Amino acid sequence: MKFTFAHNNFNVTNLEQSIAFYQEALGLVETRRIQPESGDFTIVFLGDAATPHLLELTWLKEHPQAYDLGENEFHLAMRVDDFEAAHAKHQEMGCICFENPAMGIYFIHDPDNYWIEIIPAD
Repeated sequence: MKFTFAHNNFNVTNLEQSIAFYQEALGLVETRRIQPESGDFTIVFLGDAATPHLLELTWLKEHPQAYDLGENEFHLAMRVDDFEAAHAKHQEMGCICFENPAMGIYFIHDPDNYWIEIIPAD
């Protein structure tokens, strides 16, 4: 038996705002959408066009309040080929929430305060 990664899910309070953030901050694009006629939820999958791994954003009609992220100890990690340019862009966007220069990484947060670790390409 072999398992492979498919996607990670973040539940979001404002789907369009989240899609715009991930597009601007990380260059992710929508790959598909699930939206029942009832309008009770919408699921949007975002991809990086380089790997098969996807980010699933889920919006629930009956959950307009912010999500409780606890201590926010989980995160996604993204590699970037131009670390300095990415850092400058994220600094300009005002979304850097933690930096660790000793490790050569930093974190950004999305509109719902999920954290994304930014690491230089190997």
